[in-house]
Amino acid sequence: MPVYKYDVTMTCSGCSGAVTRVLSKLDGVNSFDVSLETQKVTVDSDKLSEQEILEKIQKTGKAAKVAA
Repeated sequence: MPVYKYDVTMTCSGCSGAVTRVLSKLDGVNSFDVSLETQKVTVDSDKLSEQEILEKIQKTGKAAKVAA
C-alpha cells in the first residue's frame, strides 16, 4: 500500500483538526497520521493518488506540499 507524506502548515489544534476531519471522511484512505508538532501528514491509501490527497488537504485552506 502506498504511503504518502506531506508538509502541511498547521498553527493550532483547529488546523490539525480540519485536516483530520477531511482525511477521516475521504473514501480510499486506509490510515493517516496528522502531527501538529512536526507539521507532517502521512496517509496510507491504495485507491487515491498522491495528488488527489494533496488537493483535499489544500481545500482545508492549509498550505500543503508533498514532502521531499
